[in-house]
Amino acid sequence: MRTKLTLSVDAMGGDDAPQMTIEGVKLALIALPHVSILLFGDKSKMGPIIDSVLAGMQDRIEIHHTEDKVSSDEKPSSALRNGRNSSMRLAINSVRDGKAAGVISAGNTGALMAMAKFVMKTLPGIDRPAIASTLPTRRGQTVMLDLGANIDCDANNLTQFAVMGEVYARNVLGLKKPTIGLLNVGVEGMKGKDSVKLTAKILQETHLPIEFYGFVEGTDIGAGTVDVIVTDGFTGNVALKTAEGTADLVIHYLRKALASSPFAILGALIARPALKRLKQKLDPRRYNGAMFLGLNGICVKSHGGTDAFGFSNAIKVAADMADNNINDDIKHDFAELMAEQHPDDHDTLLEKNEKSEVPPL
Repeated sequence: MRTKLTLSVDAMGGDDAPQMTIEGVKLALIALPHVSILLFGDKSKMGPIIDSVLAGMQDRIEIHHTEDKVSSDEKPSSALRNGRNSSMRLAINSVRDGKAAGVISAGNTGALMAMAKFVMKTLPGIDRPAIASTLPTRRGQTVMLDLGANIDCDANNLTQFAVMGEVYARNVLGLKKPTIGLLNVGVEGMKGKDSVKLTAKILQETHLPIEFYGFVEGTDIGAGTVDVIVTDGFTGNVALKTAEGTADLVIHYLRKALASSPFAILGALIARPALKRLKQKLDPRRYNGAMFLGLNGICVKSHGGTDAFGFSNAIKVAADMADNNINDDIKHDFAELMAEQHPDDHDTLLEKNEKSEVPPL
């Protein structure tokens, strides 16, 4: 039996909050009997929804009232200054204070990252947190990071992302020896930016406790060539949005084709079970919940436009991370990597990082 777990939820974050977040909490509580939830938000707006949606589950939720919330278009710096009593900030504080094992929000991504980093700090050995998520592939799932937190990255950052991604794939996805690939414009060694080539050199020569595959291209994402794909936040975000748009385009054309004639409609009826499985496989809600890896606490970002099913999956991601003690494993791997196995490489990375000044989030 799993240990009891408490998670905090920013109930006011998201396009259709708090209706969507509370309905998502209900689905998560049904699926995760060992979990209880701290709900942060405006009690006057949440109360009637809680009474109807969470009837009979009140013993597994705890309401924390605040009328303040972070708007979807608020700048991270403004949210840090003015959002101290917001539902997002108070939910994050509960993790820092040990009242919750992780926080989930569908609110402003930049504000969530800025607040979480300010409140929780980063793990030892981590310079910057990275946004990571799982994507569907031919072979199953692939972890990809960074997906937008760090626009510019040096070799130090990318090496850290590789280790964090490996830990996540091994502990949460259950892969014994996950393979790591660096996203590049080609697989040849002479191609790519200097930071990417230096990262490859480090991963090849330092005998890290990971299976480094080498460079991968955009087509390798859907193919599932590797279990973890590492890239900078700019490239990762563009790749993610392109993949999502392509999936929507395929479904759009498929629907049009299946409704184009009486025979096509008949074929669609016959193939309905297979089409249903395809729709489920490509459903972005099933993969909702981006992890902020590298923080000294668990923080999961849900898509702001998701529904209750998608939000419940984001809660499940946070529960999986907490159940598997992922941060303890990241700290262990970095302590072993940086302090014991490869002190010379650690000094080289630190020296390079000191020379590379990148503006903070």
